[in-house]
Amino acid sequence: MPGGLVALLDDVSVIARAAAGSVDDVSIAASRAGSKAAGVVIDDAAVTPSYVTGLSPARELPIIWKITKGSLKNKLLILLPGALLLSQFLPAAIIFILMLGGGFLSYEGAEKVMEKLGGEKHGKTLEDPIEDPAAFEQQRVSGAIRTDLILSAEIMAITLNEVAVETFVVRAGVLALVGVAITFVVYGAVALIVKMDDVGLHLSEKSSALAQSVGRFLLRAMPRLLTALSLIGTVAMLWVGGGIVLHGLAELGVSQPEHLVEDIRHGVEAATGAVGGVAGWITFAGLSALFGLVLGAVIAFVLHKVLRIGSGAH
Repeated sequence: MPGGLVALLDDVSVIARAAAGSVDDVSIAASRAGSKAAGVVIDDAAVTPSYVTGLSPARELPIIWKITKGSLKNKLLILLPGALLLSQFLPAAIIFILMLGGGFLSYEGAEKVMEKLGGEKHGKTLEDPIEDPAAFEQQRVSGAIRTDLILSAEIMAITLNEVAVETFVVRAGVLALVGVAITFVVYGAVALIVKMDDVGLHLSEKSSALAQSVGRFLLRAMPRLLTALSLIGTVAMLWVGGGIVLHGLAELGVSQPEHLVEDIRHGVEAATGAVGGVAGWITFAGLSALFGLVLGAVIAFVLHKVLRIGSGAH
């Protein structure tokens, strides 16, 4: 997804030519910021299909469209003006917002890991009976838009941090481009994912042996794909969340944890020769995810065991 997002941003950024004096700056900055936000994007795409689970197939696309519109409002009407005001008048606060978002992602990822390992579940679950379909649908849409607001805030903060030194016009253009592009990439992918089983069922009922074979493959593959997306989303949350907090600590003067991770990364790169770049990145991502897991577990313990605060369903 990061490569596709960067390519999309490169195309869309041309639209800003009439509005921005330096389109190259907008394009490069948008591509860089989009790549940085990719981990949150993966999590968003992995989490969203759960919001249409248990609902009529005929309502899946209308619900995703409602969530898409809510996401665009979150980014363009709430977060974009807020981010621009923040960057203009209180840029020093960006690092703290990033770290809060990183802590939230680490907490969410750690909770998912603990629940998978048999830990206590917090809040309602999707197994609860649906008594009022209309009210349930509205509840799921509202819940998805609230979750999107949190993830979108982190995406916009990451983006803003990448373009903090740019001009006001470039910052505004990049934030708008990244916000719109990520929204349509994420929810377009979600729409394809949630309807793929319907496509598989349709093809499996065709007279063509090839169509039936493809249909059966899709029906078998979709549960595995959703499981894989859930796993990827959890790892992405821990990796991105842990990495953001590590970098934030270094920015605030506590640089030892990040330096330790970087030293291990460089050691792996030096020891693995031709594949050093890939091995080093995997090492860095893995150690960041481990840090995020520990941090998230501590946050979950404090929230649920010390403060006795529950959490939403996952």
